[in-house]
This record gives sequence, C-alpha cells and structure tokens, in this order.
Amino acid sequence: MDVVTGQALGPGERGELWLRGPQVMKGYLNNPDATAAMLDGNGWLHTGDIATVDEDGYFYIVDRLKELIKYKGFQVAPAELEAVLLGHTAVADACVIGKPDEEAGELPKAFIVLKAAAQSDEIMAYVAERVAPYKKIREVEFVEAIPKSPTGKILRRVLVAQERERMTAVMAD
Repeated sequence: MDVVTGQALGPGERGELWLRGPQVMKGYLNNPDATAAMLDGNGWLHTGDIATVDEDGYFYIVDRLKELIKYKGFQVAPAELEAVLLGHTAVADACVIGKPDEEAGELPKAFIVLKAAAQSDEIMAYVAERVAPYKKIREVEFVEAIPKSPTGKILRRVLVAQERERMTAVMAD
C-alpha cells in the first residue's frame, strides 16, 4: 500500500506491507494505543515493512517504514540509496540516514567506507545521476566501518544517535 495515500500498488512498486487474516494478532495486551497504531479498523495489520511484489506474487522486504527519510514531503528509502552507493567503484560499504533539517525535515546523509580514493562531491554526483532529484545525497561522511549486528544488519540507529549527539554539541556551543 502507498505509505502516503493508503492506495494499493502494483507489481514492482514499493509500499508498506499490510496483512489480514485469522493468523493476525488481535492486538497488544493492555496497550490500546500500540494496537491502534498497528491494526486499522478493517483488520489490516500495518507491518511497517516496505516491500515489493513481483508478477508471480512473491514479496520482497526492501526497507522499514520507520527508516524512511522524510525530505520535503517525499519518502526516501535509505536501502535504495545504499544500493546505488554500493555501485560506485570506490565504495566498499554504505549507510544512509535522515539528518534533521529545519527546512526540509530530513536530509539524506551517507556514511561511506571507501575501498579507493574518492571525494564527497564525486559520490554525491554519482548518486544524483541515478535517482530522482529529491532522493539525492545531501551530505557524505567517510568512516572506517559501518556499525552492524552479528548477523550483518546495518545498525542505522547507532549512526542516527551519533549524528544527534553531534548536532546537540554544535547547538550548545
């Protein structure tokens, strides 16, 4: 389902995965607010997973709704930008987060581990050539490693927390 309009999407389009059926929970015990946030009035469970479906009906989870970057009213999927970044010959690993911004809401910021020399403007131009204008990377930070769980999942929240700490320190000065 489209994350903004709630309308059904077709094969290959990205939207939130909704489920309904006897296997779906009835709600959270003694927590009506959490239940209302996850289950709608028609019995649909809003999973928070961003998915696509192919022509054969197979679903693919591609991102999380909570991780979407809200840039000037547009929804930007970090995983999509990370896939583009990984296509650059100098990029070994990447993570994209939403950096708070008063005007835009959030700006896509990339944390990049390099395997060859590259400049941030080169990386941003590379992405800009391959995505819609609202999805462009607005800031790049080169790092030694991307924080990951033991299973290899990017720990985006670690970089988000570090960014917030930096912003708080700058504002305090």
